[in-house]
Amino acid sequence: MPPVSLMIKPASSHCNLSCEYCFYKDVSEHRELHSHSIMSTDTAETLIKKALAYADGESVAFAFQGGEPTLAGLSFFRFFTDCAKRLNRKNSRIFYSIQTNGTLIDDEWAMFFHNESFLVGLSLDGDLDGNKYRKKPSGQNSFYKILMTAELLKKFNVDFNILTVLTGYCAENGERIYRYFRSKGFKYLQFIPCLRPFGSTEISELYMTSDQYSDFLIRVFNLYVKDYVRGEYTSIRYFDNLVRMYQGQVPEQCGMAGHCTHQFVCEANGDMYPCDFYCTDKYFLGNIKSTDFAEIENSEVAKSFILDSLTVPERCKTCKVYPLCRSGGCKRTRESADYCEAYKKFFDACLPLFTVFRL
Repeated sequence: MPPVSLMIKPASSHCNLSCEYCFYKDVSEHRELHSHSIMSTDTAETLIKKALAYADGESVAFAFQGGEPTLAGLSFFRFFTDCAKRLNRKNSRIFYSIQTNGTLIDDEWAMFFHNESFLVGLSLDGDLDGNKYRKKPSGQNSFYKILMTAELLKKFNVDFNILTVLTGYCAENGERIYRYFRSKGFKYLQFIPCLRPFGSTEISELYMTSDQYSDFLIRVFNLYVKDYVRGEYTSIRYFDNLVRMYQGQVPEQCGMAGHCTHQFVCEANGDMYPCDFYCTDKYFLGNIKSTDFAEIENSEVAKSFILDSLTVPERCKTCKVYPLCRSGGCKRTRESADYCEAYKKFFDACLPLFTVFRL
């Protein structure tokens, strides 16, 4: 069997922040039952048991997201990791990661992440102004608490990266935000385009225009190159993957292959879906308590989800940058906005610089 990658929503769409652009709030509102309660230990144990059985000795990656996954409580995560150790009879390599807003992390959490070798994704949209949409329910910016958590993760030697939702505002201030992250010693960065709600054509500073995106890509890529050449390399996941693709390697980031792949996403009640962005009734694959991973992977819904992503748009078939752009990457990003011209401008301006890398 191939390695198994599983995304888990232990607290469903529940969150203690009220970010203006939350994509999973929009996703959950496209289900008959918007949100589930906290995942039970029985559901977690069933999930672990079936994932390890499906892996059959190959590696298993458990990635926790939300909502805010830490709302499930530290006792849940301790149970999860202890249960996985107990059930791992074929000695699969187990990898853990979590994407968190960081506001509930204390010393005890940080020590747990260190002891269990979690890779932590910490959500932060830049400096104070860049983070202005990542709000507490009171409307207060969550910026300072997230910075405190970053220092706590450093103190306990926890591996972490920074995930930034790339709004129109952040794109316009990309150089400043990148330099700010560097000044804080953050060496692993991700920039994810802010998604419009399903079916929306809303225009606001939350959502990048094509010109804003091309300007961001060109300016920040040039900083990325300069730092690499100076021996001060800072990883930016999207750029890292583009460079690897340029060198003939396979991208590791979901969506950059230009088509969807099998991804198992488990909601708090055990409901399974093919993708984090499509946890809706239309793409329901069954409940892990009454089915298994082989059945889920081979279901008609799962197969059609993959097949629908394989069609290459006519305009891409003769495009010289298609081998890197792959039709704009992630299907959900393409549904949110058309960034074709942004990618063309970026590659026209920056492709010669790709030759300097040896990643």
